[in-house]
Amino acid sequence: MADVTRRMLDLLTLLQTKRRFTGAELATRLDVSERTVRRDIDRLRMYGYPVDAAPGPGGHYGLSAGRALPPLMFDNDEAVAIMLALAASASADPGGPGSIGEAMTRAYGKLDQVLPERHAIGAAAVRASVEAEAFHAPPINIADITRIATAIHERRELEFNYRRNERATQRRVEPHRQVHHLLRWYLVAWDLGREDWRVFRTDRISQLRVRTSEFEPRPLPHDAALNFVKAGVKRSRRKAVVTVEASADDVASALSFESMELEVLGEHRTRVTLQCENWHWLLFTLSHLASTFTIDEPAEWTEAIERFATSVVRP
Repeated sequence: MADVTRRMLDLLTLLQTKRRFTGAELATRLDVSERTVRRDIDRLRMYGYPVDAAPGPGGHYGLSAGRALPPLMFDNDEAVAIMLALAASASADPGGPGSIGEAMTRAYGKLDQVLPERHAIGAAAVRASVEAEAFHAPPINIADITRIATAIHERRELEFNYRRNERATQRRVEPHRQVHHLLRWYLVAWDLGREDWRVFRTDRISQLRVRTSEFEPRPLPHDAALNFVKAGVKRSRRKAVVTVEASADDVASALSFESMELEVLGEHRTRVTLQCENWHWLLFTLSHLASTFTIDEPAEWTEAIERFATSVVRP
């Protein structure tokens, strides 16, 4: 009986991926016969899971879309992964009322109470063994994220007030994508007032309203919204190239929250290309490295950092 239960859970996990599987594919993945697969499909239907079947040579199985399903079932690895993801992600949000962090904390508490004992014990043990560093990110109202997502899906215009450098402006936009980049949430949209693409930081948006006006999506000037956001973030920055006497893995670990390009020059040598506002920020970024480095460009930043280094006097 235990083998049947385990197989049923595995079958349900496959079908919940929203893929369509042939009987032969399911039989191969579950290591059973196609006849056994058909019997297990019948059991799932008896338990209330709406499994569709298309007959014929191209026949397949899949869960019906838009139907209410019985409670989800997780295996131990999935339960631990979800609990850890919620705990770690919540650490990057202050957790005020209505924020993403606060919602994650509540979700963690609810899942912790309803997980079966065999999963809850393992998840609690792993969680108790881990400490997550609290990165301070701007608080984001989860209702705004949901409202923007709905507008993007329904192709409806948005109106909001946007604050930047203590100056507020009213915007009306066609929302395209939401992007999460370096602990910040961004909205990529066509600004109807400026008649151009714009990137908005979600934490600077207030009085967000979804309009009834619909629009036809426009093609982005970049191949992905994330690249457009990166280009916008870098617009006021200069390119810096640094050669570090360390492996690419060590550099990536030390500068984990920097958007950069790494070029392997050797086992313990890496060229780093990144964008900085000025040499002060470059020096601050490089201070996280435990290795020697050479600033290849820009040359004037090298000179400025050298002058700063000579001005440091030992007591």
